[in-house]
Amino acid sequence: MKHPVAWFCCLLLLSVAGVCPAQEWTRFRGPNGAGQSEAKFPAEFSERDLTWKVSLPGAGHSSPVLWGKQIFLTSAEAEQGRRWLLSLKASDGSLLWKKEFPFHTYHVNAQNGFATGTPTVDADRVYCTWATPEQYFAAAFDHQGKELWRVELGPFPSEHGYGASPMLYQDLLIVTNDQDGNSSLQALDCKDGSVRWRIPRQQHLPDKNSSYSVPCIYQPPKGPAELIHNSWAHGITSLDPLTGATNWELPVFERRTVSSPIIVDGLILGSCGEGGGKNTMVAVRPGVKNGRSPELVYKLDKTYAAYVPTMVNAGNLVFLWGDRGIVTCIDGPTGKLHWRERVGGNFSGSPVRAADKIFCVSADGEVVALAASDQFKVLGRSPLNETCRSTPAIVGNRMYLRTESHLLCLPGSAK
Repeated sequence: MKHPVAWFCCLLLLSVAGVCPAQEWTRFRGPNGAGQSEAKFPAEFSERDLTWKVSLPGAGHSSPVLWGKQIFLTSAEAEQGRRWLLSLKASDGSLLWKKEFPFHTYHVNAQNGFATGTPTVDADRVYCTWATPEQYFAAAFDHQGKELWRVELGPFPSEHGYGASPMLYQDLLIVTNDQDGNSSLQALDCKDGSVRWRIPRQQHLPDKNSSYSVPCIYQPPKGPAELIHNSWAHGITSLDPLTGATNWELPVFERRTVSSPIIVDGLILGSCGEGGGKNTMVAVRPGVKNGRSPELVYKLDKTYAAYVPTMVNAGNLVFLWGDRGIVTCIDGPTGKLHWRERVGGNFSGSPVRAADKIFCVSADGEVVALAASDQFKVLGRSPLNETCRSTPAIVGNRMYLRTESHLLCLPGSAK
């Protein structure tokens, strides 16, 4: 062997590749909630271009998550009081198994539903959370559908119903609980559901405190990772994800947080708002525990900010996809406006970036594709012909689109 070191390195790389799965879409908006993929998809497509399309039991607004050859998502049938965690085969969308969770219907916002929270998944388990005004719980299943544990979290009173999603960090399931009653943030052990840490949360107003933001992880240049969580009562909070200890906090939100935070060029971006359109978007420079305080770098008003959809970035370009169909592109580090244009429609789902395109689905089920550029360009519009308040998931060379009662698989393109 002429090059034993090179041979050994190649062997090592192959062995690592064999045990490390390709990038999975394990939570709401994929890895770290960023909504990012380098896969390429056609700007326009029709139903004949799909790899498959399948009907789902009931209806829902949650997004699909994937691990390996399995898709996991939630759905509900309000009239009969049934909710499900579903597992489908990624190759053809066929149903592998479904687990039922009976419930009694309750008041929700007209744009909400009874299966809005997105599950999260790792190599061993899939996790889901369900809530009614009387009961809030988290549950874990193995990939074959066997229930492994269930943890009761108390009631969940809320003006608009439930809509949060859990996330994973190492061996912890992070569960948010910003509600109109006793609020908290906690981490459960993935293996058995035991509480590893739990911290109480403040209330802003006794009857309008619920928030639905899904946390993300910020990795500072020096020091350990930080859990970033947005809420009305606390603003942007940084915590130690292993202990729940607060690193720093900045109360920058004047209204409810539904969208989730993203990280762009070392800044934390988030937004708040209300149905009337009084929305605000902020960019915050992280603080340092026992050191530099967090800093509000800039703030944008309702002219630009969205309420429900989470922002997405392409490098330092940040796209704010408004609920009422106005999209804004800014420079992430400075907030400088590149363009602001109307694409039409109403939106509850969040945009994702796939290579050089931004995709978002309107409530009427139209997939709008824009150029991920500082120049505004509508690249395509594709009707799904059904209500959609969900966010696409992308794994490998496939995009999975969930309407109220169908799941669709769009193959990627070479162009």
